[in-house]
Amino acid sequence: MRSHEIDYKVLGEGMQIVEIELDPNETVIAEAGSMLFMEEGITFETKMGDGSQPTQSTWGKIFQAGSRVLMGESLFMTHFTNRGGGSKAKVAFAAPYPGTIKPVDLAQINGNTLVVQKDAFLCAALGTSISIHFNRRFGAGLFGGEGFILEKIQGDGMAFIHSGGVVIERQLNNETLRVDTGCVVAFEPQLSFDIEKSGSLKSMVFGGEGLFLATLKGTGKVWIQSLPISKLIARLSPMGGNAGAESGSVLGSFGSIFKD
Repeated sequence: MRSHEIDYKVLGEGMQIVEIELDPNETVIAEAGSMLFMEEGITFETKMGDGSQPTQSTWGKIFQAGSRVLMGESLFMTHFTNRGGGSKAKVAFAAPYPGTIKPVDLAQINGNTLVVQKDAFLCAALGTSISIHFNRRFGAGLFGGEGFILEKIQGDGMAFIHSGGVVIERQLNNETLRVDTGCVVAFEPQLSFDIEKSGSLKSMVFGGEGLFLATLKGTGKVWIQSLPISKLIARLSPMGGNAGAESGSVLGSFGSIFKD
């Protein structure tokens, strides 16, 4: 199914929203609870599945919904459609915490596929497929801050992902990039994602950068966020400081005993 062609505008700075203009009968899908406002003519319906496969069987929809539960997302997705006759109408979606909304044209992405952390997806044009992506590398799943389960976004239309703080895009050309764990918000699937030790034992214990770094290798694009939600929560927690910097891994708060 080809994705609907939607017009959009990203508004704001520290706490952004995306305003989407729908032609008659155009639809945008979104995570439950992310809608900010909708104009007259917009109707919404909660469905099991993303609607990218109109002929999908009931069991297929149940399996897809179950995979969303594994990703920590809602069982359902909300479909917003312009039913207002011959006029355009707008619907807007808000980011769940301070950060940046990044529009991504999947038609310009290698293989029309993007792998994102499991809470990054915000909304997309109807026709976009949202599915589960397992991290096959054991070490990356345990210590990489992303976990074993990621999201895979596929299609040929616009999708919108949310990241904490500022988001930067890097193009790797048969290169290696080392990133603080949890700061990788999205990457093209041909890139190899793994983890490695952050340095010598002394650096790991006293360097303040955590025990591990995420490592991306190959040729492709990667998007990096400056403030993942785990770090924001750690800063606001009673412990303060850098407590829980490795909170996305199985180390949990154990790594924080090495922080200042």
